[in-house]
Amino acid sequence: MRIGVMADTHDRVPAIADLLERFNSKGITMVMHAGDYCSPFSLSPFHQKGMALLGVFGRNDGDRESLSAYAARGMGTEIYESPHSFEVGGKRVLIVHDIAEVSGRSIESHDFVVHGSSHLQGTKKVGTTLVINPGEACGWIHGKCTAMILDTDTGEVENITL
Repeated sequence: MRIGVMADTHDRVPAIADLLERFNSKGITMVMHAGDYCSPFSLSPFHQKGMALLGVFGRNDGDRESLSAYAARGMGTEIYESPHSFEVGGKRVLIVHDIAEVSGRSIESHDFVVHGSSHLQGTKKVGTTLVINPGEACGWIHGKCTAMILDTDTGEVENITL
C-alpha cells in the first residue's frame, strides 16, 4: 500500500494543497500526518481533495477541539494524541510528533515510525524499523515544502519536494 506522509504543515494551505495534488497524481488516497497542522482551516485541502487523513497532534496545535471537530467533517479523517500506533496493510505503524516522546523499545516494536517536529526530511533504520521524517510541508524554516510517499509493502520511500 502506498501512503502519503507529511508533517509540520503550519497553516500553509497552498503548500498543503500542492502536496496533496502530487499525492493524488501518484494514486495516493491516504496521508499520515505527524502533527503541527496549527489551525483547523489547514485541514480544508484534505476535505476538498477527498484525501483520508490519519494523524497525531503536534506541539503547535493549540485548539485541538476545533481541529478534531473540523477533521470529523471529512471522510476518513482522524487525529489522535501523539504517539498513536495502528496497523495498515498488515504492518505496525507508529505516528509521533517528536521522536523523543517514545522509547527505543516502542520504535523497534513497529515496522514503520513516522515523526516530524525537527522539520528535517530523512529516513533511518533502527533495527528492522524504518523511521521516517517527511520534513516540513510548510517550508517556513528550510525554504522547501517536503513530504514522502511510503510503500508499506516494499519499505521504499519516495521524497517529494515542491
